[in-house]
Amino acid sequence: MSIATEYFAFHRQLQEHGVVFSFAGYLSEGILFSLGEALKQKMSLEEADSRVIKRVFSVFVEQVQNIIRYSADRVEGDLGRPVELSSGMVVVGREQGRFFVVCGNMVRRDEATELQRRLERLASMDKDSLKSYYRERLRAPVEDDSRGGNIGLIEIARRSTDPIEFGFVEVAGDRSFFCLKAYI
Repeated sequence: MSIATEYFAFHRQLQEHGVVFSFAGYLSEGILFSLGEALKQKMSLEEADSRVIKRVFSVFVEQVQNIIRYSADRVEGDLGRPVELSSGMVVVGREQGRFFVVCGNMVRRDEATELQRRLERLASMDKDSLKSYYRERLRAPVEDDSRGGNIGLIEIARRSTDPIEFGFVEVAGDRSFFCLKAYI
């Protein structure tokens, strides 16, 4: 198989899954900013509703920030300033007339169990319950092991028009691949 045939098949598979925007690799806050700008421009050119663009963008940012903060596949160093890059993937697409945002990244297997428990709880909540839980978490102290405000997943679930979908696949060593999908 030629390289063009192989990558065209990959490209076609993305199109068949409704993918309009994707990135896989190492992420930083700077890359998040650039990808976010490109996503907003792409959606604006497609003349998407401005409220939908805002919601998709918000979920996109939350998901990429989760990769940056929590991916178990990361590199750190000093290039005259501290540098941290976290590996993951993010995909935005259209399915049945609505947008979706999917992220995926490696997590430590010992963190996957707690993450799954939290996601199951969020997926089972209705909009009013999510709103109440969000307010409750805003008033609560930040957990010791949190690298953020610990409300990003709640925010994603609140903005999703359907319950969030997620899954884990155990991979080599002490790692699991985590994937989260939200519909807008």
